Amino acid sequence: MKRLKRDPQERAFVRGYQHGLQGKSKELCPFDQGNNSRQAWMNGWREGRSDNWDGLTGASAVHRLNAVHAVG
Repeated sequence: MKRLKRDPQERAFVRGYQHGLQGKSKELCPFDQGNNSRQAWMNGWREGRSDNWDGLTGASAVHRLNAVHAVG
């Protein structure tokens, strides 16, 4: 059975969110300037930083990520 690949921008968003949630710098973005994946990563990073500042960690952050992703 073949596995479906997830959208690369969705993966970039999730990775950026995780970095932001952990309080890591946006300078750690692995994508080049002008890349759509970079924009998705930065959007995820911003959401993650916001959730970090709001005190969301652990399971509450996972639920928040799923809610953000379902809407987006």
